[in-house]
Amino acid sequence: MLMIFELMKIVVKIRKVTLILVTIIFLVFSSFFTWWLEPETFQTPFIAFWYVMTTVTTTGYGDFVPQTTQGRLFGLFLYFFGIGLIGIVIGKIVEGFSVYRKLKEEGKLTFKGKGHYVIIGWSNKANHAIKEIKQIDEKATFVLIDYAKKSPLEDESVFFVHGDATEKYILEKANIRDAKSVLIFTRANELDPIAADGKSLIIVSSIESYATEINKEIYTIVEILKEKHIPNFEHANVDEFILADEALSDLMAKSAVHKGSGKLIMKLLSSKNDVDLWKIKKRAQWKTYNDAFEDLKKEGANLLADRNDFSILTKLDEMIPTDAEFFIICSKDTYQKVTQ
Repeated sequence: MLMIFELMKIVVKIRKVTLILVTIIFLVFSSFFTWWLEPETFQTPFIAFWYVMTTVTTTGYGDFVPQTTQGRLFGLFLYFFGIGLIGIVIGKIVEGFSVYRKLKEEGKLTFKGKGHYVIIGWSNKANHAIKEIKQIDEKATFVLIDYAKKSPLEDESVFFVHGDATEKYILEKANIRDAKSVLIFTRANELDPIAADGKSLIIVSSIESYATEINKEIYTIVEILKEKHIPNFEHANVDEFILADEALSDLMAKSAVHKGSGKLIMKLLSSKNDVDLWKIKKRAQWKTYNDAFEDLKKEGANLLADRNDFSILTKLDEMIPTDAEFFIICSKDTYQKVTQ
């Protein structure tokens, strides 16, 4: 008995991989040994394996029971050593899950998925952006890069990476090369617009440098606090930027002059309403803008723009360029029909 307890102490200290290997060898050996001891009771090695597993897991169906003294003695050995061994294995597995969960919460794991959105910098605006994207795309997944000690958001669709987004290995942990787009937000406690935009510019430069290194385009969208900093971001090849302060001021100014326009724009920006802004590709049968306009109108969608060009209604008879990218306003159901 003392020898068995000494063996169990040794087993507890060995590595998980070694423990699993020892357990497999023990179960296989016990099955063949039981079959060798009582071939009449346990007619095949599989039946012996069934007996061993029901014994060490304390299930004990009793459908197969050793009949000889030798078989029963070995059964006692299985009770003491086998049950203890399986208990340790289960404990190690549970411990492994706990360690995995802790590492995931602390942002120390690497994201393996693709087609996700990378969010850099946690704030209420970043949280709202995640919710809006999920309203549009229910299957969307996110990787959040931030300095927080643990994930600030308990959401299965959000994978947290702790660290500095200017570091190459952090960008690789977020698998930024396979992301749909990267959204860079100003941190909530950042009061100095020069410092905030400067940090965002360094992050963008790091991303663009990495994109050049892997020879792949990475779509970046950046929150900018001051309009005068736009030229610096344009030099860094930012795809889109949102002026945080000016956007609010512009919206309030339009509401003051054209009463009700603010509500209209806010409804368009929010995905909680019946209609939303969607991007679609040019169809092969569309030759002129009028072709696209009429077809979309019949399907219940309003053609708004070709990229940044809102003057489509003034040039309906013009030919559509091959690189056209249309934006339409319609419901989600209509959009799904249009894209089909």
